[in-house]
Amino acid sequence: MRNIEDNNPGMKFHWLAILALAATRPAPPSPAGAASRTLTVAAAANLEPALQELVGGFEAAHPGAKVQITLGASGRFFAQIQQGAPFDLLLAADARYPARLVEAGLSSGPAFLYALGRLAIWVPAGSRVDLETSGLRALLDPSIRKVAVGNPAVSPYGAAAEEALRSAGVLEAVREKFVLGQSAAQAAQFALGGGAQAAFLPLSLAAGPPLSTLGRYLILPPSSHRPVAQTGVILKGARDPDLARAFVAWLLGPGGRAILSRHGYESPPG
Repeated sequence: MRNIEDNNPGMKFHWLAILALAATRPAPPSPAGAASRTLTVAAAANLEPALQELVGGFEAAHPGAKVQITLGASGRFFAQIQQGAPFDLLLAADARYPARLVEAGLSSGPAFLYALGRLAIWVPAGSRVDLETSGLRALLDPSIRKVAVGNPAVSPYGAAAEEALRSAGVLEAVREKFVLGQSAAQAAQFALGGGAQAAFLPLSLAAGPPLSTLGRYLILPPSSHRPVAQTGVILKGARDPDLARAFVAWLLGPGGRAILSRHGYESPPG
């Protein structure tokens, strides 16, 4: 995988550093006659654990293709694309922002649903709260002083967290404990750094290292919030629309869906 960047400078997971080291290794030579082509993708931060496999599989199937990933919050990408950021493809964490880009005439085609995300609540391994018995009411425990969550204004998983808390009848009590990150990944960083005693996270982050080894999590029922319909769109200014369409076909095909499933996502119906 090439050039994975974080759209929140200075806020990186240790596994992002591992991927950055991997990216410095010399790339295998392209087969003779294979022209080098580059695709730039703005990707929701919750996709990070799956991206190495997704990009590796695509590049292996398309000799000469290179995929550059920038990670961040979907809302921030939306604003940057409106201002002319040179991305070819947006893989957002919800349907809202791709739909708005289509409405604004900034896409080269319709938006597409590529995965359904699941929301989880995560606590450190030493936490005394009983998530399994108490559910979200466990966050009322005095030992939970801060709860990390993506800013609902820009983070679809943060918005889902608010909905889940509202459905449990504890939103206002827990909101006072919020520590807001600009993305789900930044919320996880707060929790890993000890700045919060619980965090609302995409299952893809909570179920993977290092979070899975340093804590435990409870997957929230889909009925507690609207589906996190992770949606993408090829952008109007894409420099290589054919390569962008090929990546989308890989993502939506059996290979891409199998990878996403291994990382905690559900396949869209149909």
